Amino acid sequence: MFAEIDFLGAFMPAIAVWSVAVLPVFAIADALLTKTGFYRLFWHAPLVRFALLVCTFCAGGLLLSIN
Repeated sequence: MFAEIDFLGAFMPAIAVWSVAVLPVFAIADALLTKTGFYRLFWHAPLVRFALLVCTFCAGGLLLSIN
């Protein structure tokens, strides 16, 4: 069964809350990796950024779903 959260009278899926919770973590990690020049090591930097977003999203979802 899908989890839903009541937000101002509207039901939102829990995945939306997970994505909002993970965005600041991703932004900080992305800024640090950009400053250090980490993305210059890769052929396709946007693909690496997307992979980082997916990894942080999955890690955040796993951390938030632990009861």
